[in-house]
Amino acid sequence: MPLPYRLHAPGAFPDWVGEGRFVPCHRMSDLADAARHHPTLTFAWQGNRILHATEASFPLEDVPADLPVQRTLPVGLLDGRPCVAVDIAAEAPAPAGHAWTGLRALFNTLDAGWIALAGRSFQLLEWERTHQFCGRCATPMVMRAHERGRECPACQFVAYPRISPVVMGLVVRGRELLLARSPHFAPGMYSAVAGFVEVGESLEQSLAREILEETGIHAGHFQYFDSQPWPFPHSLMVAFTAEYASGTPVPQPGEIEDVQWFAHDRLPVLPPPISIAGRLIRAVASHLASLDP
Repeated sequence: MPLPYRLHAPGAFPDWVGEGRFVPCHRMSDLADAARHHPTLTFAWQGNRILHATEASFPLEDVPADLPVQRTLPVGLLDGRPCVAVDIAAEAPAPAGHAWTGLRALFNTLDAGWIALAGRSFQLLEWERTHQFCGRCATPMVMRAHERGRECPACQFVAYPRISPVVMGLVVRGRELLLARSPHFAPGMYSAVAGFVEVGESLEQSLAREILEETGIHAGHFQYFDSQPWPFPHSLMVAFTAEYASGTPVPQPGEIEDVQWFAHDRLPVLPPPISIAGRLIRAVASHLASLDP
């Protein structure tokens, strides 16, 4: 049975950009006027861990003075307040009342809007960290003045923040959903199939390949569901529903621990609703439940 083109699935993150609340900025000078009137909201990162105040609001309005800041990047303006990302030296301990925490661990603690903005700040810092030198001639890169890009002053090569597209597909067979388990998942958790888009592929070609490689299932009739930025470390998740065509589930060695068909009303542990995988599976299961007599 064909699935509807647009399933009802509210986005996990509020659209602060679309609402006009958040304005991206690429120069510190863009924040200067706002900084004279409002405290700066700071996302402090040490590698892939963010500084989280255990007894205060998030993000930080003041970075402890003794933290060794290696670089500061503008993120944008939120309700007129300047937002920056700072990169802290790896050896620096967390100040009293704070902790270095992985962003995933804060999913159930922070508002989804802050999670999204923190993810944006991390991706910008990760790009800055990994593009210090030109990949063509090894000359130190400099920030462009008119856009978010790093340019080589010797050969004029320009690098922009990296985005790696990932396709996700939930295969449906009647009232059953095909779910797979990675060895890295939490105990008992299953999810939809996902993988990176390779060079020269369309999203649909990539999805068909990933589903076949990881599960042994041929699928088609892909219908777009939704997309979500995913800062682990720089992905853009693009989710689809898919219809079963043929094949028997066989997990890909080394990638998939288990793959099974699950009845829509007897699902295993799922990814959290803040993730696009969690929303996709729940939306399809809800739609199938609505068809029950």
